[in-house]
Amino acid sequence: MSTKLVPVFRREGVAWLALLAAALAAAGWWWAIGRPVSLPDAPSARIACVSYAPFRLPGESPLDPRAFVSPARIDADLRALSRRFDCVRTYSQGQGLSVVPSIAGRYGMKVLLGIWLGSDRQANTAQIRLGIATARKYPHVVRAVIVGNEVLLRGDLSSAELAAYLTQVHAAVPEPVTYADVWEFWLRHPELATAVDYLTIHILPYWEDKPVPAERAVQHVATVYATVQQAFPGRRVMIGETGWPSAGRSRQAASASVVNEARYLREFLRYAAQAKLPYNVIEAFDQPWKRDLEGTAGGYWGIFDAQARPKFPLQGPVTEDARWWLGWLAAVAGGGLFLLAGAWRRHRHGWRDALALALAGIASGGALAWQFRQMLLACRNLWEWTVALVACGLALFTALKLARWIAARLCGVTRLFVPGWLRLGWLFVLAYYGLLLVFDGRYRDFPLGLFLLPCVGYALAGGLSDPRKRAMPRLEQCFLAAWLPLLGVIVVVQEAGLNPVAWLWLGLNTLLALSVGLDWRGARLRLQSQQA
Repeated sequence: MSTKLVPVFRREGVAWLALLAAALAAAGWWWAIGRPVSLPDAPSARIACVSYAPFRLPGESPLDPRAFVSPARIDADLRALSRRFDCVRTYSQGQGLSVVPSIAGRYGMKVLLGIWLGSDRQANTAQIRLGIATARKYPHVVRAVIVGNEVLLRGDLSSAELAAYLTQVHAAVPEPVTYADVWEFWLRHPELATAVDYLTIHILPYWEDKPVPAERAVQHVATVYATVQQAFPGRRVMIGETGWPSAGRSRQAASASVVNEARYLREFLRYAAQAKLPYNVIEAFDQPWKRDLEGTAGGYWGIFDAQARPKFPLQGPVTEDARWWLGWLAAVAGGGLFLLAGAWRRHRHGWRDALALALAGIASGGALAWQFRQMLLACRNLWEWTVALVACGLALFTALKLARWIAARLCGVTRLFVPGWLRLGWLFVLAYYGLLLVFDGRYRDFPLGLFLLPCVGYALAGGLSDPRKRAMPRLEQCFLAAWLPLLGVIVVVQEAGLNPVAWLWLGLNTLLALSVGLDWRGARLRLQSQQA
């Protein structure tokens, strides 16, 4: 055998292994999220208190001043919640929420009555007037009045202004008065403790500046709770918000998933029962409108989804996605589509051609199904759906084009491969999104399923192409390719090296840059050979 043929066979062997690994990874990922996961059971199916906001239907948002939820809707919600919860926490007055105490009392529930405060003094006055009237009207239902929610975190008011509002409400209602904020802000503003009957703190391990993974989250809650108790000896402390999102980007080692939400809630309920501490979990229903403020994760903190269906049980195994088999169907459909596309305008080149196309199609179908699942969770409006679907269509077109060339090359058919404008487009889009992740990435998802197709495809094609026939990439391609790995490394560093998704993102950046590097190196060698 000629030694010149050995590198060719090695490249083809690596390509076959890569295609097989991609197809198996696509099928394996979908299979994995469909497996039931055993978790410790919650001590009881009942929960002490839960945050309640009725704005869960498409287009509904409390930020809309015209928003109004009918008493019938609230009645149906509270009737269903009363089977699982003893109390609900509200956050504002008006927009229909003033009827919550009357309806909650009908079902034997208590209410933590929320008064929303912001930077608008006139709106604050109206909120306080409504809150005082409601608290006075239902003293046997309203357990406490929470004046302001994370006002200091948002910077809407100073601690002195907030204390004045607290004093005003305290003098007007018979119930205990408190203020709710992230736990660090109570430590920064201890002077507020004299204006409340007890402290209400928020502990959200997922949103911490140093996110805590679900496996250690409850221990973190216990540590923080003890810290606040030590800072305010003799004062009662309530956990006003704690929970975990079922969807959204990973933050360092903290992964948003249904399984992790169930794990955290069950373990927290066990801890709360043992420590006998007062608490409220966030939240009753998923709130799609929060995705505008907090990215995908913001809309998925509910114990029930937006259609009021429970997302997981409190006892027994938990499954991430019961419809995992749809991913396998998409993979099979992808394999069939690629086989059909391979037969278009050219003759078959044997079983190796068909196998390569089928493996590429399975991997592509599984990856696009992964991306579509993310789109179902993340897309908020018609514009986002349009952009996402167009991007997926271009990714599929690119994958089909590359798969046809790769399959032909694996069958010994040599063709000049010129990536051209299509690869330049993907380089630009990947670099642009990489910049967004670097400078504004807190609430942005990683669209891995979308970029898997062009990045892996171009890397395979680049590795298989004949070095003597590679075209010199244009300057703009080289410029973008040089930046991609650097941007990926910065994202990994921002995630403290703990986020597996960030490492995958770096891998995709490197693969697409590698395809440009291989072309550049091959073209340089050819030019040097010609000059020699």
